Amino acid sequence: MMPFLARFRAIYETISLPLGRICVRLGITPDALTYLSLVLSVGAGYVLSRGWFAWGVAVILLVGVADVLDGATARAGGTASAYGTVLDHVTDRYAEAFILGGIMLSGVVKPLWVLFALVGMLMASYVRARAEATHKLVSCNVGFAGRQEKLGLLIVGLLLHPLFPEFNLLHWAIIAIGVASHITAAQRLHYTRQMLVGINDHRDLSQGSGVA
Repeated sequence: MMPFLARFRAIYETISLPLGRICVRLGITPDALTYLSLVLSVGAGYVLSRGWFAWGVAVILLVGVADVLDGATARAGGTASAYGTVLDHVTDRYAEAFILGGIMLSGVVKPLWVLFALVGMLMASYVRARAEATHKLVSCNVGFAGRQEKLGLLIVGLLLHPLFPEFNLLHWAIIAIGVASHITAAQRLHYTRQMLVGINDHRDLSQGSGVA
């Protein structure tokens, strides 16, 4: 099961391609946009740590824009590379840590639950990366929730928390992100096992059929 928003990846890639072409004409490189998203995530963490959640959402959205543009620029300029993909994934993990760290420093959510969510997000990404690194799985982008879904849930929590402080909605959003992330990690691990066992079984059958 692919994450819900991941199903629309082809659509947003098509829409963002013209923006990528503009960046190419301006001489902006994909790596520069990746580093920009990292710097913006540090700013988002700082703003959130001060409890300015509406401004934090605005900066998080800018992080998302820069993250979309780096891929669009790479595709538009034909400069996509394996290193660029690795750099993008690494900066995404740092961005998640900075953003959740800012929320933890705000004091609205207990550190235990922030760490619960952060570990879940890191493990979901790690399982996918390790599975795809075997070179036997083209993609392991499966599971209950991807990065987009979790950031969307976080944004909703940040926007609603000041409106209904008595319900501490940000606290519950962080818990939900953690639960969704750990479920996704487990689903990806199960999917990897199924696929790798299937590949090995197919190989054994192929070798067996050749011996007669």
